[in-house]
Amino acid sequence: MAGYQQMSIIGNVGRDVNFKYTQSGVPVADFSVAVTRKYGTGENRTEKTIWVRITCWRQLAEIANSYVKKGTQIFVVGTVDVSAYIDKNGNAAATLELTADNFQLLGGRGDREGGSGGDYSGGGDYGGGAPSSGNVDDIPF
Repeated sequence: MAGYQQMSIIGNVGRDVNFKYTQSGVPVADFSVAVTRKYGTGENRTEKTIWVRITCWRQLAEIANSYVKKGTQIFVVGTVDVSAYIDKNGNAAATLELTADNFQLLGGRGDREGGSGGDYSGGGDYGGGAPSSGNVDDIPF
């Protein structure tokens, strides 16, 4: 596919997964990730957080629905898109969206088991065709 951009992020899941099926029966899940950049030192230390909407399709959506939880640290790789819109106050705004090709759970706040999760891949195919070739039985836990 010409002209698409791939992006990798690490951040904390901001809300639990919203899981559903399309009219044609394809599983889809979405959730948000807060990516915080810290820079400067001492009293000049500054943080900036951006929110990224993550969308997963097919088997990756089913895996996200089972394992991705609010507060978990996650590494996501996927195709990036930006959508511009007018907010409820009439101001121009934009959202950063990532269609996930794969993700890895890294742990998170309140993770009592020490942190590391699994590495999941969805093959990057988010259209209406056949499901990706991954197997839920391959999940390591």
